[in-house]
Amino acid sequence: MSLKEQINKKKLPNHVAIIMDGNGRWAKQQGLLRVIGHENGTKAVRQTVEASAELGIKNLTLYAFSTENWNRPKLEVQTLMKLLVKSLKKEIKTLQDNNIKLSAIGCLQDLPKKAHQELLDVIEKTKNNTNMTLTLALSYGSREEIVNVIKELSLKVKNNIISTESIDESIINKHLYTQNLPDVDLLIRTSGEQRISNFLLWQIAYAELYFTDILWPDFKKENLYEALINYQNRERRFGKTSEQLT
Repeated sequence: MSLKEQINKKKLPNHVAIIMDGNGRWAKQQGLLRVIGHENGTKAVRQTVEASAELGIKNLTLYAFSTENWNRPKLEVQTLMKLLVKSLKKEIKTLQDNNIKLSAIGCLQDLPKKAHQELLDVIEKTKNNTNMTLTLALSYGSREEIVNVIKELSLKVKNNIISTESIDESIINKHLYTQNLPDVDLLIRTSGEQRISNFLLWQIAYAELYFTDILWPDFKKENLYEALINYQNRERRFGKTSEQLT
C-alpha cells in the first residue's frame, strides 16, 4: 500500500501550515548561491499545493517571507521579491486547474509595488475558486499581528464600539489576519529546526507539530503524506482525557 493510500480521507486536517525552511542550506550543500535554493524551493511549493488539493485539504498556509526576513542581504531580498512575481505569474494555471483560491496575510503594503500588484491580481483571478484556500504569509510576523489586534480593539473600546467585557476569543479571531481561516490543525517545519519563528502563534494553540530534517527544496508529495499519516496517528485531546474522548 502506498503512503497516499494509507491516508484516511475522513481524518484530514482542516488547516495545514508549513514553515518552509532550508533553501539556503540546500544551496550551500550543492555549492550553489542561496537564490538557487529559493528557486528550487518553488518546486516543493508546487508539489505540496497539488498534493494537498488532490487529497482534499481545505486550507494550506505557507510561511513565505517573515517581517524579520527584510533584514537579510539586500540582493537576496530583491531576488526573493522577483521570484515571488515570477512564481505568481507561472503558477496561476496550477491554481486555476486545481480550483484553488489564493489569499495572503501580513503587512502586504511593505512588498515592492510590482510584487504587491501581481499578488492582488492573482488573488482577484482566483477569488471564486472553492477546492482549497492557499494562503501566503508575506512580510508576516505573528507578534506584530497580535499587537495590531490589541490596538484595534483598544480603539474600539475607547470609541464605545465594543466593551471590554465583550472581548473573547471569537472577537480576537475576527481581528486577526486569518479571520477567514480556521485554527491550524497541523504545523509542519522542514530542515530539522524545532521552533515556531513567530508564525501563527495564536492560531496554533492546539496544532499538532511535525518536524522533519528534510530541507525544503527536497520536500516531495511523499513527505507531506508521511506528515499526514503521523498526524492521523496522534490523539488530539484539546485538554480532555483519553477516556472522555471515547
